[in-house]
Amino acid sequence: MKFSDRNDEDTHINLTPLIDVVFLLLIFFMVSTTFSKESQLKIQLPESSDQSSQAQDDLLEIQISAAGTYAVKGPQDKAAKELINTARETLNRAILEATQGNKEVVTVIRADRRTPHESVITAMDIARRLGYTSITFATQRAVENTQSP
Repeated sequence: MKFSDRNDEDTHINLTPLIDVVFLLLIFFMVSTTFSKESQLKIQLPESSDQSSQAQDDLLEIQISAAGTYAVKGPQDKAAKELINTARETLNRAILEATQGNKEVVTVIRADRRTPHESVITAMDIARRLGYTSITFATQRAVENTQSP
């Protein structure tokens, strides 16, 4: 009988099951992750000499860009949600979803100074037809030119 301390068998670790598990986890996280696109329209507000600031929590904000695209921000929203198109039905649905049917909110129309008049009138008309009667416009304070002689 011959006894030896040598081990003729090479030991190795099979990495195939580990790689399979890592790929399954990667696919699971890719499928279950939701991406939210939070965007706000770039708006240059018209100027006004009188600025009344109201600190209210119940505000429905309808933003209108210079191109006439809409974004809606409800009282519970942190950022405005840009609408996929400028159709009246889309804006109607977005306003109802943002306010959850609460007609007591103050509607603030925040339109760019170059916004087409039709887009502003459309937003006002839809808000009025839905029963939102407190409508106001957002402006920025006019810069006063004070030159000393």
